[in-house]
Amino acid sequence: MRQLMVQTFLTLDGVMQGPGGPGERWDGGADYGGWSTGYWDDQLSGIMGEITGRPFDLLLGRKTYAIFAAHWPRTDQPGAEIFNNATKHVASRTLDHVDWQNSILIKGDVAHYVRELKQSDGPQIQVHGSGNLIQTLLEHDLVDVFSLLIFPLLLGTGKRLFADGTIPAGLKTVDVTTTSMGVIAMRYERAGDLKYGSFAGREATEVRKQLAKEEG
Repeated sequence: MRQLMVQTFLTLDGVMQGPGGPGERWDGGADYGGWSTGYWDDQLSGIMGEITGRPFDLLLGRKTYAIFAAHWPRTDQPGAEIFNNATKHVASRTLDHVDWQNSILIKGDVAHYVRELKQSDGPQIQVHGSGNLIQTLLEHDLVDVFSLLIFPLLLGTGKRLFADGTIPAGLKTVDVTTTSMGVIAMRYERAGDLKYGSFAGREATEVRKQLAKEEG
């Protein structure tokens, strides 16, 4: 079974919108696009190089696909050949064709398509950006790995990685690295269901139950 990994740039308050440039329309009217660029260094470039330095397919939403397709075929910067040669699976309700080489337009139910894709032979499936698509993947419990780059800033507004459709799940920390600019690179894998318990004694538990009744 193929592994599906979500690779995301995040602010400390969980916003994933517009890390690389101002072109994306911002929810609420403010425009903070490009917020990640001031924290980039050789160490962070190396981390991204490790992520994309192995064979992978891409699973992209329409907006991220459009941004990538406008950039990678027109540059010779590091990573261009990797992204151009990767197979791209594109989820969109509006596109009727995709022109970027090695791109496949997903037809029909996206969750069903991704389940079958994970069952097929091939390399790791990576999701970059694609915030709306990620919500569908979370809702249908299709993500195996979260590779998060957390930047030391707060925005207070914008699209967040973990929205209302997220299914509760346990995770295992696989790796943590902090760059010289304070970016924390964290990798989590699925680790079964949540484990519940309580630090409170019986009296405190009864008080909490009473408070819950009052609030209800």
